[in-house]
Amino acid sequence: MTAIPRLARLPLATLISTFGLCSAALAAVEDPADIIFYGGPILTMDDTYPNVEAVAVDNGIIVGVGSRRDLEADFRGAETQLRNLNGHTLIPGFVDAHSHLSFVGVQAIAANLLPPPDGPGSSIAALQAALQQYLATNTRAQDYGVLIGFNYDDSQLLEQRHPTRQELDAVSTTLPIMAIHQSGHLGVYNSKALEVLGINASTADPEGGTIYREEDGVTPNGLMAENAHISALLKLLPEFTAEQRIDMLNKAQQIYLANGFTTLQDGRTSPGTLQGLAQAAKAGYFKADVVAYPDLVVNLENPLLDSPLMSRTYTDHFRIGGVKLTFDGSPQGKTAWFTHPYFQPPAH
Repeated sequence: MTAIPRLARLPLATLISTFGLCSAALAAVEDPADIIFYGGPILTMDDTYPNVEAVAVDNGIIVGVGSRRDLEADFRGAETQLRNLNGHTLIPGFVDAHSHLSFVGVQAIAANLLPPPDGPGSSIAALQAALQQYLATNTRAQDYGVLIGFNYDDSQLLEQRHPTRQELDAVSTTLPIMAIHQSGHLGVYNSKALEVLGINASTADPEGGTIYREEDGVTPNGLMAENAHISALLKLLPEFTAEQRIDMLNKAQQIYLANGFTTLQDGRTSPGTLQGLAQAAKAGYFKADVVAYPDLVVNLENPLLDSPLMSRTYTDHFRIGGVKLTFDGSPQGKTAWFTHPYFQPPAH
């Protein structure tokens, strides 16, 4: 297999493990590459060259794929590094098909409530312990005026249910607490948070949302879904400064990059977040490509939707790919509409 033509250059997006350097005789070439990878399975995801022995990269661009011998002849110069994969697989970077970059930024400053093996969230007692430890080991909750926990999953808790406001009250009765479900479509709030939000027994469910109730049928039990949760979440989230927003986006980007993602998505982007993403891109903060799909309902008058950023191409690693419309909810939270009933219908 021979090297691909120099005009057929593709963006470099690779997840690579341990490398080793080797030395060999150098050939004088007209346009040497920076790096040649070899020594492990290399999957291109290109039907023309699905498996190759080596890849040559120059200035972050793949300039050749084929045999190691051919690529060294065509692309190896005095400064070219040879990187041995030592049997590890090299593949293209992952393209994120559906996530929320900005919410991963919030996750980076929140207590980790993920189920094992990614977090401690195996039971409600474990969730309480994680929130208490977070509260005791840093000042973010006091600084922001709210304690945030992220990514619990009721289906993976020992109790097989959501926590209640009283169980979050056991962590704090003076500081608002919100524990956000893994889907992002639901959340549990302690009594203080409900008080701050003005939600009580006389509060009606908002259109497109549910405030779950205790056995008396009127008293909120702390769990809210869809528009009720989203509204509460946006009210309780602090007003981050521009510097804090960029710091959160940087932290989120590092989480994606560490897991091999090189194209990231922010779905249902709010106006403030959309502005922050555009500013971060212009300031050169993005190493990965970021595509946003703003919530159309709240961005109808946003001039960025009519700007050059609404494009198929990236500017400073950022573009607006379209808009998002929400019609139902989340399969994980059992709020999505199905053509057939849930096998185990939700309680409410």
